[in-house]
Amino acid sequence: MKKFTPVLLASVMLFGAVACADGAKTSADAPNTITDPAEIPDADEAQDSQKDAQSQVRQNQLNSDIRAREQRNNALNDGAAEDRSDDDLESEVRSKLEANLPAGALVIEAEDGVVMVSGTVPTQEQFERIEPLAKEIKGVQSVNVKAAVAPAQPKENN
Repeated sequence: MKKFTPVLLASVMLFGAVACADGAKTSADAPNTITDPAEIPDADEAQDSQKDAQSQVRQNQLNSDIRAREQRNNALNDGAAEDRSDDDLESEVRSKLEANLPAGALVIEAEDGVVMVSGTVPTQEQFERIEPLAKEIKGVQSVNVKAAVAPAQPKENN
């Protein structure tokens, strides 16, 4: 039993580290990493995601997430934007984009104030809003947008 416990603990920690390595996603259909290719979303699934993202409950959750992270940064770092953690930036940008671009399937990764966004949005207008929305988050220094405009397509019946 003494030999099994460290192996079990190491396995749990390794699984946790791997699970936390992915970027923040605006929907379940978003790519897992910024290097994964973006897929054209199914029209029905995109509509369901948009309804969920636009619900008042979800809007409240997203705004609450942004406020909580801002308050924690203010308390821990005296509000210094340069001291923001990459996880906080990813989460806040994800919340901001999900709230304002509800039909998008985006993945967000941050490193040292540089935010990378990839995935898909249904219109050029939403594509053009990605960078300005991300820059509204305190601590974001620059934004690299690698997303594509891909309107949802109806499901093919076989």
